[in-house]
Amino acid sequence: MTDEVSAKNIEAIIRKLVSFKSRHTLGDTVSKTTGVGAARNWIKSEYERYAADSYGRMTVQFDTFTQPKSERVNQPAHLKNVLAILKGTDPKDTRVYVVSGHYDSRMSDVMDPTGDEPGANDDASGTAVSMELARVMAKRQFPATIIFMAVVGEEQGLYGSTHVAKRAKAENWNIDAMLNNDIVGNTHGMDNDLKDNTSVRVFSEGVPTAASANQKQIAGLISLGGENDSPSRELARYIKETTERYVDNLNVKLIYRRDRYLRGGDHIPFLQQGYTAIRVTEMNEDFTRQHQNIRTENGVDYGDLPDFVDFNYAQKVACMNLSVLASLALAPAEPQNVGVVTSGLSNKTELKWEAPKEGKKPAGYYVLMRETISPYWEKKFYVTDTQAILNYSKDNYLFAVQSVDAEGHESLPVVPKPVR
Repeated sequence: MTDEVSAKNIEAIIRKLVSFKSRHTLGDTVSKTTGVGAARNWIKSEYERYAADSYGRMTVQFDTFTQPKSERVNQPAHLKNVLAILKGTDPKDTRVYVVSGHYDSRMSDVMDPTGDEPGANDDASGTAVSMELARVMAKRQFPATIIFMAVVGEEQGLYGSTHVAKRAKAENWNIDAMLNNDIVGNTHGMDNDLKDNTSVRVFSEGVPTAASANQKQIAGLISLGGENDSPSRELARYIKETTERYVDNLNVKLIYRRDRYLRGGDHIPFLQQGYTAIRVTEMNEDFTRQHQNIRTENGVDYGDLPDFVDFNYAQKVACMNLSVLASLALAPAEPQNVGVVTSGLSNKTELKWEAPKEGKKPAGYYVLMRETISPYWEKKFYVTDTQAILNYSKDNYLFAVQSVDAEGHESLPVVPKPVR
């Protein structure tokens, strides 16, 4: 599948989105050729074209809502996200995986809905990743469901993603992982003159956002030293291992922050609802491109134009997303009730768990282990039982368990809790 991801297709999508001139969330919804309305209609039509190859498994919809007046919304606005839902083939598997980019754009003045706002890298690039993956993956079958999203309202306040995340919670979507791609097509950092087309950042939170009001959960993290092993951080580690297995010349840099310094993105509303989510962003951002009116000033070109996007790099980022989504959607579900047995003191570690209650039965399990100071899992022990006793102390090492099928597709790791 990664061989089918096309840099030319990604370029064509980005240039088409730029051709709508302004994609400002509060912009024109009437014109058929310019504005946010024309852009979302085209995105939907493209998803529908891809869906024709899915034999009815992929359906496309507008996720429509009215955003009330707020700081960056000067009057109630009728907004639409675009969702392409590739239904899983296993009726007993309720897992959902989400990949997203935001299709709205902005100028220097976030409230200007009429100026030329190309938004080629921020975030036509992320939208193109979602769309290109839908094109490639619609032709395949996966036990779990995959949702390819293009959301609106990010620049005005994460409104589109917030609506989807709240809808998912209200409708009990079993979202196992959410991948937010935002600013993923540039390889040149203007102010530091760094050029890097082989690295990409994955941002993941440590202490879960949804745990902020749960003092018992926070106390447990402190007691067990689990502040570096949130579900989102396990997803980030999974992304690094999987990407570097399938995608050449792409080094995944794990950034231990929820997002960039004092900034945010469309994964945060999903974290707020208790889902596992991360952000993917290029290694070196060029701030002459982001949120800038098109102009030349003191010999410097400003504006987020497509000619400054590295389409081959965006292709690699898309392959990263595809390898992760496909691996997870093909894998068995995570083991349940994973625990470290604490009924007696020992320098050994006894783990036990239960098989997943939904989807296909795993062929076996990997028990993962690393030193407490290590950022990545260092050892894997394969077992076919639902328990393991290791000659390593739980005082000195961290552990997790993941399901695996006969073809080697691995679930996300689950960190154990103390059990008697």
